[in-house]
Amino acid sequence: MPDLELGADVDMAACLELSAAHGWPLTAMLARACALALRAVPRANGAYRDGRYELYSRVNVGIALSTEDAYLIPTVFDADRKLLPELSAEVEQLTVAALAGELSPPAFSGATFTLSHPGELGAGFSSVVVNPPQAGALAAGSIRRVPVIRDGAVVPGDVMTVTVGCDHRILYGAHAARFLREICSRLSEGKL
Repeated sequence: MPDLELGADVDMAACLELSAAHGWPLTAMLARACALALRAVPRANGAYRDGRYELYSRVNVGIALSTEDAYLIPTVFDADRKLLPELSAEVEQLTVAALAGELSPPAFSGATFTLSHPGELGAGFSSVVVNPPQAGALAAGSIRRVPVIRDGAVVPGDVMTVTVGCDHRILYGAHAARFLREICSRLSEGKL
């Protein structure tokens, strides 16, 4: 599959404040940012089949979970239509049920995009595996404390590297860059 990866560092201060105030896990905030970005950049919410692309009407985000022997990817259906409290509860419920082996096969199908968060396991950066026929996937690293510039001064900041992987036959450079910018903007501004 043709592929392209684009990455960026994101200021996560706003997300950390939301998490502290509401207890929302970072994976749920990442899923919400992806879902809203998929709606804003529809080409990212598509597939490549039989020599042409098609766009999905629903935004279904698969959440990659690692087990001892494999990856499980349960799906949050219509993720763009769920507010963060609902999405957070659903991500937690799916994670617990998937890791306990309590989900049936339909819960693992229908994703239009995949989110991987290896940062939960300490990885600062990760390459992305796109699940065909999906147009793309996102990998999020761990949050690191680094110097940042705010209002002309160097101060401590909390930064995460996010990487978008794309099937370049459908989601090429300009679309992928807009999609990544949309995700980064939502995360850095806490507009979830």
